[in-house]
Amino acid sequence: MNIQMKRKIAFALLMGVVTTGIISFTLLALNLGFATGFVGTWLRSWAIAYVIVIPAILLIGPRLQARIDRVIGKEA
Repeated sequence: MNIQMKRKIAFALLMGVVTTGIISFTLLALNLGFATGFVGTWLRSWAIAYVIVIPAILLIGPRLQARIDRVIGKEA
């Protein structure tokens, strides 16, 4: 595995932690409020979201990047 691939995977893993944490926290706070058990519910939701988003980032990300590169490349 080359360094570029390692960077992409590391970025996906870290970006997944940050984005799923922020989104799950915000949505739970807005929809449920800070009720008893909020932290446990948030951590569970965060873990589920993370497991879903990492494959999505790794599988969809390159295709989306290629499309963006084609569009931007046409305009440049």
